[in-house]
Amino acid sequence: MNRLELIQALPKAELHVHIEGTFEPELMFAIAQRNEISIPYKSVEEVKQAYNFHNLQSFLDIYYAGANVLIHEQDFYDLAWAYFEKCADDNVVHTEMFFDPQTHTDRGIAFETVINGLQKACDDAKAKLGITSHLIMCFLRHLSEEAAFETLEQALPYKDRIIGVGLDSSEVGHPPSKFECVFAKAREAGFLVVAHAGEEGPAEYVWEALDLLKVNRIDHGVRSEEDPELMQRLIAEKMPLTVCPLSNLKLCVVDDMQQHNIRRLLQQGVHVTVNSDDPSYFGGYMNDNFIAIAEALDLSNEELKQLAINSFEASFISDTEKQKWISLIQALV
Repeated sequence: MNRLELIQALPKAELHVHIEGTFEPELMFAIAQRNEISIPYKSVEEVKQAYNFHNLQSFLDIYYAGANVLIHEQDFYDLAWAYFEKCADDNVVHTEMFFDPQTHTDRGIAFETVINGLQKACDDAKAKLGITSHLIMCFLRHLSEEAAFETLEQALPYKDRIIGVGLDSSEVGHPPSKFECVFAKAREAGFLVVAHAGEEGPAEYVWEALDLLKVNRIDHGVRSEEDPELMQRLIAEKMPLTVCPLSNLKLCVVDDMQQHNIRRLLQQGVHVTVNSDDPSYFGGYMNDNFIAIAEALDLSNEELKQLAINSFEASFISDTEKQKWISLIQALV
């Protein structure tokens, strides 16, 4: 089979996707109308135009504005279900979704409303589409650690539905060390931990995520290449990086996809994976990201298969499930 056919055929796990970042303009506009929420756009086309941002902060401004239309459990269900349908199209068979409770609780939406809507969509995706999923709750790093502690307390009654905690939002000026204590508390409570580091922020942030937060995965991490000693450690520890190529391009982490370092990282033995980040804003879901790097970097079929294998190896599913999917990938020719 050719490269495009292989990308479609590969079963994949997505490990870095913000559910609020899958909010397509059509759905945002529809939910805003349903909830009678005033937004500064008169049509779906105007919403689409607003998605043309220029850097991480301007993206975040739009991202949080869009989240304001999410009010009811059904809204969160609809948001997640639309994403699961995209997963089905791209043969994403397992996903570990980030959600940002503070984006919603800070505007008066109950934590229970958010988690119930998302969990019901997860349950239906498994029953109707055969897609398994986990939820990872992220702390907003531009807010205080005290606020993160409050969110962690809110999450504890729902611990059976949340596999891990993460760290996202504006990276520069908010190093992982800012959240060392709350991550220690989360680990004590039994959560797995991940953190965004080394996207806009320097390689030093990756060191902090590893040493202070003791993460199970690094989200992004592409700037790790700037530190040879860090690279050696990532390779030796087989520490996963959840790389998001189209996001990196849109936010000018790279100027051209041909400059992206994911293939170099893969060839050096770094445990890189492919993910979509905030696909409705960054121009593509899982297969779009695979196609973009396959064409720009001339990836071989074996490299594409390895990226898919890495996604399952780096996931939080059982070893038995991992091996099932890895065997299917290896059998593809």
